[in-house]
Amino acid sequence: MTRRFARELALQTLYNVEVGHNTPADALDQTLHETTDASDRGFVRDLVFGTLDDVERADAAIAPLLQGWTIERLPLLDRIVLRMSVYELRAHPETPVAVVINEAVELAKKYSTEDSGRFVNGVLASAAGARLAEGT
Repeated sequence: MTRRFARELALQTLYNVEVGHNTPADALDQTLHETTDASDRGFVRDLVFGTLDDVERADAAIAPLLQGWTIERLPLLDRIVLRMSVYELRAHPETPVAVVINEAVELAKKYSTEDSGRFVNGVLASAAGARLAEGT
């Protein structure tokens, strides 16, 4: 499995938790049945549980960048993609910033609204710039 597919599985799992009201563990079991690679499963698990544990911190980083929007008003998939990407930027510094942003944009374009790719790109570019400026 590629990291791109692993991110898709994490997004699907987080969506399942939010909309399906499943526990993260149950949602992961449903999602991960199709992969056997342990490192890929670990990456998906990390993105899911890390994103869920990091929601408040991610929202605090995202909210000032929304320019007239609130987190709650964002399309659900945009919100999940942004939270997951902010977590990945913070928790996986070995992954280039451009890769995290590009993957998020592709997920948003594939699963959310017509304008989501541009929107996610702008928010994450600003978030990454702030992260790099802080040295975190």
